[in-house]
Amino acid sequence: MKSHSMRLAALAAVLLAGSCAAPSNGDLMNADAELNHPITVQPQYSSVKLSYSGSNAGLMPEDAAKLESFVQDYKERGNGAISVSAPDGPQSSLAITYFGERLAEMGVPRARILVGSHPVTDGDGRVELSFVSFVAHTNPCGDWSVNAADTASNLPMPNFGCAVQNNIAAMVANPHDLEHPRDMDQADATRRATVVNKYEKGEITQADKRTSDKATEQSAPGTDVTN
Repeated sequence: MKSHSMRLAALAAVLLAGSCAAPSNGDLMNADAELNHPITVQPQYSSVKLSYSGSNAGLMPEDAAKLESFVQDYKERGNGAISVSAPDGPQSSLAITYFGERLAEMGVPRARILVGSHPVTDGDGRVELSFVSFVAHTNPCGDWSVNAADTASNLPMPNFGCAVQNNIAAMVANPHDLEHPRDMDQADATRRATVVNKYEKGEITQADKRTSDKATEQSAPGTDVTN
């Protein structure tokens, strides 16, 4: 009887210790920061309106600067196509051609340039360029609603991992990558053949470093190992 009671006591102690050491998913907070502060990705619409008076006149310096900045923004974080919408009228076709060619000259692939027209409203005859990008964000930090001195549950504070998640959301180059991985680029057949040929000959396969890089590298000196 005494042995049986000791076994029950030991089992209870183990269960109690386990409940204190392992946070439960059913509690308010989890030990995983990604679950506490999930990063969400949402589309964001960006547009700019520019005045167009004719292909010979081009754009005013202020509008030209806006166009350059807008296209650079698209190339850095835009997803999909960039659209050009000209107001209906006799200049519509000329405006579409003008901006389409300008975008191509600035490095936008022609396959990603969509063109169209729209009715003139409120006398606004400007051409509108637009694209869609993605923005990543998570909930704001600073939740200190739980008493940090109360450690009976052995669970992290509500603010746990919030700063890390916010930093990741702010630093990611393309937030769309958090939802869908990018397609792999095509293999470099020439470089691959060079590496394979060197490997078969027992030569070093990596590219040689530039002289300037060799002078500034801080790698540790090699050592000879003898048996």
